[in-house]
Amino acid sequence: MSSRSAWWFYAFSVVVLSICGSTHAAKSCNGPLLSVLPESSFKSSSTSSNSQLPHTAKLNRREGEGGWAPERSDRQPWLQLDLREKMEITAIATQGRSGSSDWVSSFMLLFSDSSLAWKQYGQSEDTGQTYRGNTNSEGVVQHKLVHSITARFLRFIPLDWSTTGWIGLRVEVYGCAYKSDVANFNGRSALLYRFNQKSQRTVKDVISLRFKSYGADGVLVHGEGHRGDYLTLELHHGTLALHLNLDDAKLYPSSGNVSVGLGSLLDDQLWHYVLVKRSNKQVNLTVDGHTLHLSTTGVEDSLEVDYELSFGGIPIPGKPGSFLRKNFHGCIENLYYNGVSIINLAKRRKLQIHSGNVTFSCSEPQPQMVSATFLSSSGSYLSLPLGPLGVWGLDVHFHFRTWNQEGLLFSTGLAQGSQHLVLQISGGQVHLMVHGAAEQKTNISIVGVTDGLWHSVSLSYRDRMVSLVLDNEPTSTVDVQSHADSGNSVFFGGCPQYSGDCKKPTVAFQGCMRQIFLNNQLMDLPHVQQGLLGNYSKLQFDICGIRNRCLPNFCEHDGRCTQSWDTFYCDCSGTGYTGETCHNSIYEASCEAHRQMGSTSGYFYIDPDGSGPLKAALVYCNMTENKVWTVVGHNNRGSVNVTGATTKKPYVMRFNYTVSLEQLRTLIGRSEHCQQEVVYSCRKSRLFNTWDGRPLSWWLDGSGEKQTYWGGSVPGVQQCSCSLEENCIDMNYFCNCDADTHLWVNDTGLLSYKDHLPLTEIVIGDTNRTGSAAVYRVGSLHCNGDRFLWNAASFYTGSSSLHFPKFQAELSADISLYFKTTASSGVLLENLGTTDFITLKLTNPSAVTFIFDVGNGPVDLTVTSPVPLNDKQWHYVRAERNLKEASLQVDQLPLHTLEAPSEGHYRLQLKSLLFIGGSTFKESTFLGCIRALTLNGVTLDLEEQAKLTPGVTPGCLGHCNGSASVCHNRGRCMEKNSGYVCDCTHSAYNGPHCKKEVSMSFESGSSVTLTFQMPFPVMHNRDRGSHQSSAIYAHDGESRENVAFSFLTTHTPAMLLCVSTYHQQYLAIILANNGSLQIWYRLNREERAEIFTPKVSSLADGQLHRVQVHREGKDLYVQVSDLYRNLFQHSKMNTLRSLTLGKVTGTSAGHAGLDEEVLRAGSKGFIGCLSSVQFNHLTPLKTAILSRGSSLVHVLGNLVESNCGALADSTTSQSASGEFNSIDLNHVRLHHMDFIYVILLSYSAFGKYRVFPHFVTLQPYSKMD
Repeated sequence: MSSRSAWWFYAFSVVVLSICGSTHAAKSCNGPLLSVLPESSFKSSSTSSNSQLPHTAKLNRREGEGGWAPERSDRQPWLQLDLREKMEITAIATQGRSGSSDWVSSFMLLFSDSSLAWKQYGQSEDTGQTYRGNTNSEGVVQHKLVHSITARFLRFIPLDWSTTGWIGLRVEVYGCAYKSDVANFNGRSALLYRFNQKSQRTVKDVISLRFKSYGADGVLVHGEGHRGDYLTLELHHGTLALHLNLDDAKLYPSSGNVSVGLGSLLDDQLWHYVLVKRSNKQVNLTVDGHTLHLSTTGVEDSLEVDYELSFGGIPIPGKPGSFLRKNFHGCIENLYYNGVSIINLAKRRKLQIHSGNVTFSCSEPQPQMVSATFLSSSGSYLSLPLGPLGVWGLDVHFHFRTWNQEGLLFSTGLAQGSQHLVLQISGGQVHLMVHGAAEQKTNISIVGVTDGLWHSVSLSYRDRMVSLVLDNEPTSTVDVQSHADSGNSVFFGGCPQYSGDCKKPTVAFQGCMRQIFLNNQLMDLPHVQQGLLGNYSKLQFDICGIRNRCLPNFCEHDGRCTQSWDTFYCDCSGTGYTGETCHNSIYEASCEAHRQMGSTSGYFYIDPDGSGPLKAALVYCNMTENKVWTVVGHNNRGSVNVTGATTKKPYVMRFNYTVSLEQLRTLIGRSEHCQQEVVYSCRKSRLFNTWDGRPLSWWLDGSGEKQTYWGGSVPGVQQCSCSLEENCIDMNYFCNCDADTHLWVNDTGLLSYKDHLPLTEIVIGDTNRTGSAAVYRVGSLHCNGDRFLWNAASFYTGSSSLHFPKFQAELSADISLYFKTTASSGVLLENLGTTDFITLKLTNPSAVTFIFDVGNGPVDLTVTSPVPLNDKQWHYVRAERNLKEASLQVDQLPLHTLEAPSEGHYRLQLKSLLFIGGSTFKESTFLGCIRALTLNGVTLDLEEQAKLTPGVTPGCLGHCNGSASVCHNRGRCMEKNSGYVCDCTHSAYNGPHCKKEVSMSFESGSSVTLTFQMPFPVMHNRDRGSHQSSAIYAHDGESRENVAFSFLTTHTPAMLLCVSTYHQQYLAIILANNGSLQIWYRLNREERAEIFTPKVSSLADGQLHRVQVHREGKDLYVQVSDLYRNLFQHSKMNTLRSLTLGKVTGTSAGHAGLDEEVLRAGSKGFIGCLSSVQFNHLTPLKTAILSRGSSLVHVLGNLVESNCGALADSTTSQSASGEFNSIDLNHVRLHHMDFIYVILLSYSAFGKYRVFPHFVTLQPYSKMD
């Protein structure tokens, strides 16, 4: 059949299919599309023989030799289909070559409108980019597409094939005709949609469209009104930006402006879907399935637009063809504004549409922009031939885009290989270099080329000078030593293994290139792929495979996402969270946990929901002898006198707490007991004494519900505490105030029903009569106990387990728990999906295994302990899985991690119930106790569930149980047959309960130094509250230091503590000449130390002071007496070398590289008393006492054990019901303590401190005399 006849047959078939299928179009879109296509619609990269041509690749056909097969030398085989027009594709099917051993076992699917710019199709963002193919030659494997494709061209890319034969392929495509109204914008055109009236005011708007763009910038939609209203939808650097204002600009300037961005890499010449839905102030912006919800902040809720909406540009009034912003260059289809098809109106030349230079078919840009992807940072390159330079020299032009900070862009040899011209990216900057025999000349050009956008490069070599133009920046030049000829080839992206003309780079380019011109001639990349031009390695043609790995942003808790070609990174600075995805809170969960760590009363950040969505809260922890109270203040804790209030015009006071209500609810839910005192005095002011029973005064609870019982009473009754205590002044009434006496009486009491706390509003309505008055005071919220820290269950039969709803852990999963057992194995936790699962188990007496599968095959991490774990002692386990890595920690053993693959499935999809202490199939059930089981910040109530489950009991027998911890300050409780003992090995304290301080008096010249002959990794010093502590930790940062000690001295300068590493890093805590405390950190030996002065006043006052320093990754927190700071740090301490208390010299114990002021303090040493010194789990003073004579412990001078730490016991501790002054973020209030500051500083890349709003200012450090 001739090609012309084939075309008429195809056209007739399409018409017939359209007519016959019209009645079914609304019902289905799954008809076969290939049977009517002519032979010319089938193309391939190569063909094995004339009987295995691409048009024989139709499903179930046996034409020729039963299907398509490429040449065996084909490096990148593909089969391409031209559907002749854009179609909607809903399914595909594959089959091997008939009667052969040839088939494709896995393949990739590409689609395109033009056969120039291709996109990979994946079933979803989680299923990767490959499809399962065939296992024999005759079977048919069909894939229904989760999201349909609209495209004209399809390309099948074989990835794996028959191990006994070769590639063989027959295919079918299913779908239907795709209807669209399309308009082409050339960068100088626009559509104007004119209203019937002068202006149009709307409270609801819906704009939908699909676009493909040939540029990174351009206006899609714009409308504005004379009041200042406007709506603009535009591309900006490849991101879709929405600008919206609903307010009158004169009345409310800048009050309601909203500008947001969504998506990236939208200039990829592929179709993207956009939907904008506005209802009053609520706006949803959707780009390719990702939706951003936002609200305008202004006063108005309607949009008023004058005269017209423009599409494709913003015209200047009165100047046709002139535009205020860059016009859109590309195609738009199916453009709807509030149900009106704009393009359809334009095609029909309706009067309300003005179309300037707009055509109604989508044309491709010229020259054709065919891309190539450089896949490997070690092996990708493109080599193109180049003749002698001659008189015209060398001109090179190309476009590139990448995320990587390093990579070779271009290289060629000069002067027969004695010189090399090199253009490369280094540190995110473009460097132009000429490598010569004698010298290397460098010219650094523009930064910011690793932003994923297309950048243009023009490189010219003439008259011993190389010039470079990057984008539209000024020209940069480099001189060449002498006139030189080029080599035989030029190289892009990298170098072959053996090539004298190419300067081998450290890192090859990973990214995309297009429009490569050599001496003004466009290089034909399809010819390169076919082996007709140049050479290449590890390239993918006809596609730019760049991905935005930060969309969606998988960095949690407002972590900042950056990326390379292969992966993404999370910067957690200042978030209060750490880990690869900023998942883990750096704070303790409760004040009880702080007490377990040895902290004394003071202000602390706590994070009751751990890795959950709520931020940490600043609270006061009141550590009394018997209880630990968490205290949260509010804005009005003074006494208030109320007069003149009636039920119609009552007195109303709203209470705003120092933390959010969501945080308070979490804190209250975690606490064992909470209470809030309401002091209420009255004179002729009733509470409930009315004829109809309606209350005259009431209060609102934490949920905003009205409550009519008063302090000391119980919910549901209108009574006060005197009624329950039967001591009201008039027993005819339930409250003293209801007696309505002229004398002052009070109805003071505690509100203690947790579900109603905290009190958020008080309403008083009976103080308008003569002599009437009321005085009230609402105290702070007080909570004690951590009901989850010791929430435990005992499993005593082999077939019992606790069941909970499935674990919600698609992207991140952290599991922490304590267990104790005498069994040799058992499943601690299991949750199954269809194929995915997650399991944590004791596999043998000394090993814990964390195993899961997200669809890429099982991942297994096992930690083996040097001592048995079935010793009937509590052991801590923490497992985490996120998109970056999986980790497992047991007690204080080294953290085991495993990097996650950058491609493939990443969502953990679970379906069944969560099993605790057993498995679905009742295999290897657990016998023993589990407590404090927390999943993604939510602690499961094991005790409550155990009450309902046979074979499981609430709690756990033993002496080392319960919230009344018998071992303090990181001491570990050890079960014994007849009681318990406290193991104080990792505590800075001694004594039966690890409460006796260990103190030493230092004289002039004395010191204690611990040296670490073998590298001692700080990364393994992660004190996670293992079996030595009852607190649960969840810290997974770059590095972590916990330092705590008390000291007493009158001498300055002084060295309190100095820690150094094998990499000339150090931490030093000193007293300056004026007695101020200084903390010196040098984490990069190439940079100067950073110095923090938390308290400028002298601490060399003969009084005992407590210092606590905590660093987690980039965040540093300092507490001195009661000072709390939040700073930002860089890098990490790598391997410890020595730790010194007291005198330090420049050469002692490896303390090289210390700054002069630190050395001056170190040479003076320390004279006074040091007490309870802790560095991570190291206890230097105890080590010095117990290990004298060890080669690792060096003691100089006369050190005497002392009891100076006992002075700490003399400090006052407020009672549980006592009041204190809370921190106001706008000012500082003092009470029973030297000072309280709350400071948040950011250390910027320029070495300056930036003070965040609403916080007390702290001046940057200046050296003291």
